[in-house]
Amino acid sequence: SVAPETEEPEEKFSMEPEGPNLAGLGSTSRIAELEDELAQAKDQTLRALAELDNLRKRAAREREDAGSYAITRFARGLLDVADNLRRAIDATPEEMKDHEDERFSGLITGIEATERELIKVFEQNGMQKLEPLDEKFDPNFHEVMFEAPMPGKENGTIIQIIEPGYTLKGRLLRPARVGITKNQDSPSGNDGHVVDEEA
Repeated sequence: SVAPETEEPEEKFSMEPEGPNLAGLGSTSRIAELEDELAQAKDQTLRALAELDNLRKRAAREREDAGSYAITRFARGLLDVADNLRRAIDATPEEMKDHEDERFSGLITGIEATERELIKVFEQNGMQKLEPLDEKFDPNFHEVMFEAPMPGKENGTIIQIIEPGYTLKGRLLRPARVGITKNQDSPSGNDGHVVDEEA
């Protein structure tokens, strides 16, 4: 005789998705601990990115400064050339400039043209000449060589330029050497500015 077939119980499949396995988490304190670690890691990442951004900006500024002021030493050397050209022009008597001999007048014209061209090149490269006559003394851009009484002029006014100054893209290259007023009737002396008394 054939043994009757026994029906095996059908497996029941749940259609609901399985949730995350929280077995390893333990309790809510462990979840809070992980959240705290995540917040710390995020904070450290943001700080690192900010520091990297600051470093990039600083490097860009230094690169820009290096490009802008790389010619400083060269520019200072050219100031002596400009000074000597001006001295040659100032030392030339007026009658020489209109001399009948074209060799003399041509020489003076050439020196003046050279000075103009040099100043033009200075300006094209960000150099500005400082000739602060009748301006107020500024210790950031001027150097006092002498003081003299000058009635009717405000104390500390520049009355003579001994040597012009220059700036390179706003940065002082050489101070203008000047003479200023120092009236005895002013109790403030040189209006609070430091003056080179030994000049």
